[in-house]
Amino acid sequence: MKILRLLFVVYVILAFQSCIEQAAREPAYHLPKIPAKQITLKPVQHDTLCIAAVGDIMLGTSYPDDKTLPPDSAKESFTAVAKYLQGNDITFGNLEGTLLDTGGPVNYKLHQLVKAYLFRMPLHCGFVLKDAGFNLLSIANNHIDDFGNNGRISTVKMLDSCGIHYAGLKTYPSTIFEVNGIKYGFCAFSPNSQTVSLLDLNGATQIIRRLKQHCDVVIVSFHGGGEGVEFEHVPLDKETYVGENRGNVYAFAHNAIDAGADLIFGNGPHVTRAMELYKNRLIAYSLGNFCTYKCVSVAGICGIAPLLRVHINKKGEFLNGRIIAIKQTHYNGLEPDTLNTVVKRVKMLTAIDFPESGLSIGDDGMIVKAALDTTQ
Repeated sequence: MKILRLLFVVYVILAFQSCIEQAAREPAYHLPKIPAKQITLKPVQHDTLCIAAVGDIMLGTSYPDDKTLPPDSAKESFTAVAKYLQGNDITFGNLEGTLLDTGGPVNYKLHQLVKAYLFRMPLHCGFVLKDAGFNLLSIANNHIDDFGNNGRISTVKMLDSCGIHYAGLKTYPSTIFEVNGIKYGFCAFSPNSQTVSLLDLNGATQIIRRLKQHCDVVIVSFHGGGEGVEFEHVPLDKETYVGENRGNVYAFAHNAIDAGADLIFGNGPHVTRAMELYKNRLIAYSLGNFCTYKCVSVAGICGIAPLLRVHINKKGEFLNGRIIAIKQTHYNGLEPDTLNTVVKRVKMLTAIDFPESGLSIGDDGMIVKAALDTTQ
Protein backbone atom coordinates (compact mmCIF):
# COMPACT_ATOMS: atom_id res chain seq x y z
CA MET A 1 0.00 0.00 0.00
CA LYS A 2 2.82 2.35 0.89
CA ILE A 3 4.52 1.53 -2.40
CA LEU A 4 1.36 2.43 -4.36
CA ARG A 5 1.08 5.77 -2.59
CA LEU A 6 4.72 6.53 -3.31
CA LEU A 7 4.29 5.67 -6.98
CA PHE A 8 1.20 7.98 -7.19
CA VAL A 9 3.11 10.94 -5.70
CA VAL A 10 5.99 10.39 -8.15
CA TYR A 11 3.48 10.30 -11.05
CA VAL A 12 1.88 13.63 -10.00
CA ILE A 13 5.27 15.31 -9.68
CA LEU A 14 6.38 14.10 -13.13
CA ALA A 15 3.10 15.19 -14.73
CA PHE A 16 3.31 18.70 -13.22
CA GLN A 17 6.91 19.05 -14.37
CA SER A 18 5.91 18.05 -17.91
CA CYS A 19 3.24 20.77 -17.99
CA ILE A 20 5.74 23.39 -16.93
CA GLU A 21 8.23 22.31 -19.62
CA GLN A 22 5.48 22.38 -22.29
CA ALA A 23 4.44 25.92 -21.27
CA ALA A 24 8.04 27.07 -21.47
CA ARG A 25 8.33 25.76 -25.05
CA GLU A 26 5.18 27.60 -26.22
CA PRO A 27 5.41 31.30 -27.15
CA ALA A 28 4.07 33.70 -24.56
CA TYR A 29 0.74 35.35 -25.40
CA HIS A 30 0.56 39.14 -25.12
CA LEU A 31 -2.43 41.44 -25.52
CA PRO A 32 -2.11 43.45 -28.74
CA LYS A 33 -0.83 46.99 -28.26
CA ILE A 34 -3.43 49.66 -29.03
CA PRO A 35 -2.06 52.79 -30.67
CA ALA A 36 -2.06 55.73 -28.24
CA LYS A 37 -4.32 57.81 -30.45
CA GLN A 38 -7.06 55.17 -30.12
CA ILE A 39 -7.18 55.39 -26.33
CA THR A 40 -6.79 59.17 -25.96
CA LEU A 41 -9.74 60.48 -23.98
CA LYS A 42 -11.53 63.51 -25.31
CA PRO A 43 -11.85 66.47 -22.92
CA VAL A 44 -15.07 66.32 -20.99
CA GLN A 45 -17.42 69.11 -21.97
CA HIS A 46 -18.98 71.10 -19.17
CA ASP A 47 -22.68 71.87 -19.38
CA THR A 48 -21.98 75.19 -17.65
CA LEU A 49 -19.01 77.33 -18.67
CA CYS A 50 -17.35 79.79 -16.29
CA ILE A 51 -15.85 82.92 -17.82
CA ALA A 52 -13.99 85.42 -15.61
CA ALA A 53 -13.29 88.91 -16.92
CA VAL A 54 -11.53 92.04 -15.68
CA GLY A 55 -10.70 95.42 -17.16
CA ASP A 56 -7.40 97.18 -17.82
CA ILE A 57 -4.12 95.54 -16.82
CA MET A 58 -0.83 97.48 -16.83
CA LEU A 59 1.93 96.06 -14.63
CA GLY A 60 4.14 99.15 -14.55
CA THR A 61 6.26 100.68 -17.29
CA SER A 62 10.03 100.73 -17.77
CA TYR A 63 9.80 103.91 -19.88
CA PRO A 64 11.42 106.36 -19.49
CA ASP A 65 13.02 104.70 -16.45
CA ASP A 66 12.40 102.05 -13.78
CA LYS A 67 10.71 104.39 -11.29
CA THR A 68 7.27 103.18 -12.34
CA LEU A 69 8.00 99.46 -12.09
CA PRO A 70 6.77 97.40 -9.13
CA PRO A 71 9.58 96.64 -6.65
CA ASP A 72 8.82 92.89 -6.82
CA SER A 73 8.94 92.77 -10.64
CA ALA A 74 5.11 92.49 -10.56
CA LYS A 75 5.32 88.89 -9.32
CA GLU A 76 2.76 89.40 -6.52
CA SER A 77 0.42 91.62 -8.53
CA PHE A 78 -2.49 89.15 -8.47
CA THR A 79 -1.77 87.16 -5.31
CA ALA A 80 -4.65 88.68 -3.32
CA VAL A 81 -7.21 87.69 -5.97
CA ALA A 82 -5.61 84.53 -7.41
CA LYS A 83 -8.40 82.25 -6.18
CA TYR A 84 -10.88 84.15 -8.35
CA LEU A 85 -8.71 84.21 -11.47
CA GLN A 86 -7.81 80.52 -11.47
CA GLY A 87 -9.98 77.50 -12.15
CA ASN A 88 -12.20 79.19 -14.76
CA ASP A 89 -12.65 77.98 -18.32
CA ILE A 90 -11.61 81.44 -19.53
CA THR A 91 -9.95 84.27 -17.61
CA PHE A 92 -9.91 87.47 -19.66
CA GLY A 93 -8.44 90.97 -19.35
CA ASN A 94 -7.40 93.97 -21.45
CA LEU A 95 -3.61 94.29 -21.74
CA GLU A 96 -3.16 98.06 -21.67
CA GLY A 97 0.30 98.39 -23.17
CA THR A 98 3.16 96.44 -24.70
CA LEU A 99 5.41 93.62 -23.54
CA LEU A 100 8.86 94.91 -24.47
CA ASP A 101 12.20 95.22 -22.71
CA THR A 102 13.92 97.97 -24.72
CA GLY A 103 13.13 100.53 -27.40
CA GLY A 104 11.76 104.04 -27.64
CA PRO A 105 8.33 105.42 -28.53
CA VAL A 106 7.20 105.88 -32.12
CA ASN A 107 7.27 109.69 -31.98
CA TYR A 108 10.09 111.07 -29.81
CA LYS A 109 9.44 114.75 -30.57
CA LEU A 110 5.76 114.60 -29.68
CA HIS A 111 6.49 112.86 -26.39
CA GLN A 112 9.12 115.46 -25.51
CA LEU A 113 6.52 118.23 -25.84
CA VAL A 114 3.71 116.73 -23.77
CA LYS A 115 3.45 114.48 -20.76
CA ALA A 116 2.93 111.06 -22.24
CA TYR A 117 1.70 107.83 -20.76
CA LEU A 118 3.75 105.17 -22.51
CA PHE A 119 3.39 101.64 -21.27
CA ARG A 120 6.35 99.31 -21.79
CA MET A 121 5.94 96.32 -19.50
CA PRO A 122 9.00 94.04 -19.21
CA LEU A 123 8.70 90.75 -21.06
CA HIS A 124 8.58 88.67 -17.88
CA CYS A 125 5.16 90.21 -17.14
CA GLY A 126 3.77 87.79 -19.70
CA PHE A 127 4.59 84.90 -17.38
CA VAL A 128 3.13 86.82 -14.43
CA LEU A 129 -0.17 87.00 -16.31
CA LYS A 130 -0.03 83.34 -17.27
CA ASP A 131 0.73 82.24 -13.71
CA ALA A 132 -2.14 84.38 -12.42
CA GLY A 133 -4.58 82.41 -14.58
CA PHE A 134 -5.12 84.59 -17.65
CA ASN A 135 -5.56 82.65 -20.88
CA LEU A 136 -7.23 85.34 -23.02
CA LEU A 137 -6.28 89.01 -23.52
CA SER A 138 -7.40 91.89 -25.69
CA ILE A 139 -4.59 93.92 -27.25
CA ALA A 140 -6.95 96.35 -29.01
CA ASN A 141 -6.35 99.68 -27.26
CA ASN A 142 -4.57 103.01 -27.59
CA HIS A 143 -1.37 101.83 -25.87
CA ILE A 144 -0.51 98.78 -27.97
CA ASP A 145 1.12 101.14 -30.49
CA ASP A 146 3.13 103.22 -27.97
CA PHE A 147 6.36 101.62 -29.20
CA GLY A 148 5.37 101.03 -32.79
CA ASN A 149 5.87 97.85 -34.74
CA ASN A 150 8.60 96.61 -32.39
CA GLY A 151 6.24 96.81 -29.44
CA ARG A 152 3.42 95.02 -31.24
CA ILE A 153 5.63 92.21 -32.52
CA SER A 154 7.30 91.74 -29.14
CA THR A 155 3.92 91.59 -27.40
CA VAL A 156 2.41 88.91 -29.62
CA LYS A 157 5.58 86.82 -29.52
CA MET A 158 5.62 86.92 -25.75
CA LEU A 159 1.95 86.00 -25.47
CA ASP A 160 2.52 83.12 -27.89
CA SER A 161 5.40 81.84 -25.79
CA CYS A 162 3.19 81.97 -22.68
CA GLY A 163 0.30 80.20 -24.35
CA ILE A 164 -2.08 83.14 -23.86
CA HIS A 165 -4.66 83.70 -26.60
CA TYR A 166 -5.19 87.26 -27.90
CA ALA A 167 -6.68 89.37 -30.68
CA GLY A 168 -7.35 92.98 -31.66
CA LEU A 169 -4.57 94.01 -34.03
CA LYS A 170 -5.21 94.41 -37.75
CA THR A 171 -2.64 91.66 -38.21
CA TYR A 172 -4.33 89.49 -35.54
CA PRO A 173 -8.04 90.39 -35.71
CA SER A 174 -9.39 87.17 -34.17
CA THR A 175 -8.45 83.80 -32.74
CA ILE A 176 -10.04 80.36 -32.30
CA PHE A 177 -9.05 77.97 -29.54
CA GLU A 178 -10.45 75.09 -27.51
CA VAL A 179 -10.83 74.63 -23.75
CA ASN A 180 -12.38 71.51 -22.20
CA GLY A 181 -13.92 70.42 -25.48
CA ILE A 182 -15.57 73.80 -26.17
CA LYS A 183 -14.40 75.82 -29.18
CA TYR A 184 -14.13 79.55 -28.50
CA GLY A 185 -13.81 82.43 -30.94
CA PHE A 186 -12.47 85.80 -29.79
CA CYS A 187 -12.10 89.19 -31.42
CA ALA A 188 -11.38 92.69 -30.10
CA PHE A 189 -11.92 96.23 -31.38
CA SER A 190 -10.89 99.82 -30.65
CA PRO A 191 -10.87 103.18 -32.48
CA ASN A 192 -7.07 103.35 -32.36
CA SER A 193 -4.23 102.98 -34.84
CA GLN A 194 -3.19 99.44 -35.87
CA THR A 195 -6.24 97.85 -34.21
CA VAL A 196 -9.43 96.40 -35.65
CA SER A 197 -11.79 99.36 -35.90
CA LEU A 198 -14.59 99.77 -33.38
CA LEU A 199 -16.17 102.28 -35.78
CA ASP A 200 -16.69 99.82 -38.66
CA LEU A 201 -19.82 97.92 -37.67
CA ASN A 202 -20.06 96.09 -40.99
CA GLY A 203 -16.48 94.91 -40.66
CA ALA A 204 -17.13 93.73 -37.10
CA THR A 205 -20.21 91.84 -38.29
CA GLN A 206 -18.19 89.91 -40.86
CA ILE A 207 -15.50 88.91 -38.33
CA ILE A 208 -18.03 87.79 -35.72
CA ARG A 209 -20.15 85.85 -38.20
CA ARG A 210 -17.12 83.93 -39.44
CA LEU A 211 -16.17 83.04 -35.88
CA LYS A 212 -19.70 81.88 -35.04
CA GLN A 213 -19.69 79.53 -38.03
CA HIS A 214 -16.75 77.63 -36.53
CA CYS A 215 -17.15 78.09 -32.76
CA ASP A 216 -19.50 77.19 -29.93
CA VAL A 217 -19.00 80.46 -28.04
CA VAL A 218 -17.87 83.86 -29.36
CA ILE A 219 -16.40 86.44 -26.97
CA VAL A 220 -15.99 90.07 -28.07
CA SER A 221 -14.02 92.85 -26.39
CA PHE A 222 -14.14 96.53 -27.21
CA HIS A 223 -12.05 99.49 -26.03
CA GLY A 224 -14.25 102.54 -26.43
CA GLY A 225 -16.06 105.50 -24.91
CA GLY A 226 -14.73 108.55 -23.11
CA GLU A 227 -12.23 108.38 -20.25
CA GLY A 228 -12.57 109.44 -16.62
CA VAL A 229 -15.11 109.94 -13.87
CA GLU A 230 -17.47 111.99 -16.06
CA PHE A 231 -17.89 109.03 -18.42
CA GLU A 232 -19.53 106.48 -16.13
CA HIS A 233 -22.81 106.45 -18.05
CA VAL A 234 -23.49 104.81 -21.41
CA PRO A 235 -24.99 107.59 -23.57
CA LEU A 236 -26.52 105.39 -26.34
CA ASP A 237 -24.81 107.68 -28.84
CA LYS A 238 -21.39 108.40 -30.30
CA GLU A 239 -18.78 109.44 -27.74
CA THR A 240 -15.81 111.74 -28.29
CA TYR A 241 -12.78 112.34 -26.10
CA VAL A 242 -10.07 114.96 -26.71
CA GLY A 243 -11.48 115.38 -30.20
CA GLU A 244 -11.34 111.67 -31.06
CA ASN A 245 -14.32 109.58 -32.08
CA ARG A 246 -14.51 106.83 -29.45
CA GLY A 247 -17.49 105.07 -31.00
CA ASN A 248 -21.07 104.31 -30.07
CA VAL A 249 -20.48 101.38 -27.74
CA TYR A 250 -24.19 100.68 -27.29
CA ALA A 251 -24.72 100.31 -31.04
CA PHE A 252 -21.51 98.30 -31.35
CA ALA A 253 -22.46 95.82 -28.61
CA HIS A 254 -25.96 95.22 -29.94
CA ASN A 255 -24.64 94.85 -33.48
CA ALA A 256 -22.05 92.32 -32.25
CA ILE A 257 -24.71 90.15 -30.58
CA ASP A 258 -26.93 90.39 -33.66
CA ALA A 259 -23.96 89.05 -35.63
CA GLY A 260 -23.47 86.08 -33.29
CA ALA A 261 -21.45 87.25 -30.25
CA ASP A 262 -22.28 85.59 -26.92
CA LEU A 263 -20.37 87.74 -24.42
CA ILE A 264 -19.30 91.38 -24.67
CA PHE A 265 -16.61 92.80 -22.38
CA GLY A 266 -16.00 96.55 -22.61
CA ASN A 267 -13.02 98.57 -21.37
CA GLY A 268 -11.43 101.96 -21.97
CA PRO A 269 -13.22 104.54 -19.79
CA HIS A 270 -11.07 103.66 -16.69
CA VAL A 271 -14.31 103.51 -14.70
CA THR A 272 -16.95 100.83 -14.47
CA ARG A 273 -20.18 101.07 -16.42
CA ALA A 274 -23.58 99.39 -16.50
CA MET A 275 -24.44 95.88 -17.64
CA GLU A 276 -27.27 94.70 -19.87
CA LEU A 277 -28.82 91.47 -21.09
CA TYR A 278 -29.61 91.57 -24.81
CA LYS A 279 -31.01 88.51 -26.58
CA ASN A 280 -30.03 86.50 -23.50
CA ARG A 281 -26.38 87.56 -23.95
CA LEU A 282 -24.49 89.60 -21.38
CA ILE A 283 -22.90 92.99 -22.11
CA ALA A 284 -20.54 94.57 -19.58
CA TYR A 285 -20.04 98.08 -20.98
CA SER A 286 -16.86 98.74 -19.00
CA LEU A 287 -14.95 96.70 -16.45
CA GLY A 288 -12.83 99.71 -15.50
CA ASN A 289 -9.29 99.42 -14.15
CA PHE A 290 -8.18 96.18 -12.59
CA CYS A 291 -4.44 96.12 -12.03
CA THR A 292 -2.79 99.33 -13.21
CA TYR A 293 0.43 100.16 -11.41
CA LYS A 294 1.07 103.91 -10.77
CA CYS A 295 0.66 105.45 -14.25
CA VAL A 296 -3.14 105.14 -14.27
CA SER A 297 -5.20 107.01 -11.70
CA VAL A 298 -6.91 104.77 -9.16
CA ALA A 299 -8.35 107.60 -7.07
CA GLY A 300 -11.99 107.37 -6.02
CA ILE A 301 -14.21 105.38 -8.38
CA CYS A 302 -11.23 104.76 -10.69
CA GLY A 303 -9.85 102.43 -8.02
CA ILE A 304 -12.85 100.12 -7.68
CA ALA A 305 -12.22 97.01 -9.72
CA PRO A 306 -14.93 94.49 -10.61
CA LEU A 307 -13.92 90.89 -11.18
CA LEU A 308 -16.81 89.49 -13.16
CA ARG A 309 -17.54 85.76 -13.28
CA VAL A 310 -20.21 84.70 -15.75
CA HIS A 311 -21.84 81.31 -16.18
CA ILE A 312 -23.17 80.49 -19.63
CA ASN A 313 -24.35 77.33 -21.34
CA LYS A 314 -22.66 75.75 -24.35
CA LYS A 315 -24.77 77.92 -26.66
CA GLY A 316 -23.43 81.08 -25.03
CA GLU A 317 -26.69 81.94 -23.28
CA PHE A 318 -26.45 83.73 -19.94
CA LEU A 319 -27.27 81.67 -16.87
CA ASN A 320 -26.01 83.77 -13.96
CA GLY A 321 -22.96 85.62 -12.73
CA ARG A 322 -21.30 87.43 -9.90
CA ILE A 323 -19.43 90.68 -9.45
CA ILE A 324 -16.57 90.10 -7.01
CA ALA A 325 -15.69 93.41 -5.38
CA ILE A 326 -12.01 94.31 -5.64
CA LYS A 327 -10.22 97.62 -5.08
CA GLN A 328 -6.70 98.83 -5.77
CA THR A 329 -4.35 101.52 -4.58
CA HIS A 330 -0.87 102.43 -5.77
CA TYR A 331 0.60 101.27 -2.48
CA ASN A 332 -1.33 98.11 -1.62
CA GLY A 333 -2.25 96.94 -5.11
CA LEU A 334 -5.29 94.68 -5.43
CA GLU A 335 -7.39 93.91 -2.35
CA PRO A 336 -10.85 92.42 -1.76
CA ASP A 337 -13.33 95.19 -0.95
CA THR A 338 -15.49 94.15 2.00
CA LEU A 339 -17.73 97.19 1.42
CA ASN A 340 -18.70 95.87 -2.04
CA THR A 341 -18.30 99.38 -3.45
CA VAL A 342 -18.07 98.37 -7.08
CA VAL A 343 -21.13 96.13 -6.79
CA LYS A 344 -23.22 99.04 -5.52
CA ARG A 345 -21.85 101.26 -8.29
CA VAL A 346 -22.58 98.85 -11.13
CA LYS A 347 -26.03 98.13 -9.70
CA MET A 348 -26.82 101.86 -9.58
CA LEU A 349 -25.47 102.55 -13.08
CA THR A 350 -27.41 99.62 -14.53
CA ALA A 351 -30.65 100.78 -12.92
CA ILE A 352 -30.21 104.30 -14.36
CA ASP A 353 -28.82 103.54 -17.82
CA PHE A 354 -30.78 100.35 -18.53
CA PRO A 355 -33.90 100.23 -16.35
CA GLU A 356 -35.07 97.27 -18.43
CA SER A 357 -31.65 95.61 -18.51
CA GLY A 358 -33.08 92.13 -17.98
CA LEU A 359 -30.73 91.70 -15.01
CA SER A 360 -31.12 91.67 -11.26
CA ILE A 361 -27.94 92.53 -9.34
CA GLY A 362 -27.93 91.71 -5.65
CA ASP A 363 -26.05 93.57 -2.93
CA ASP A 364 -23.74 90.55 -2.68
CA GLY A 365 -22.83 90.87 -6.37
CA MET A 366 -24.94 87.96 -7.63
CA ILE A 367 -26.38 88.55 -11.09
CA VAL A 368 -29.47 86.70 -12.30
CA LYS A 369 -32.09 87.24 -14.93
CA ALA A 370 -34.70 89.73 -13.82
CA ALA A 371 -38.12 88.27 -13.06
CA LEU A 372 -40.72 89.03 -15.70
CA ASP A 373 -43.51 91.41 -14.68
CA THR A 374 -46.68 89.32 -14.96
CA THR A 375 -49.00 92.00 -13.53
CA GLN A 376 -49.41 93.79 -16.84
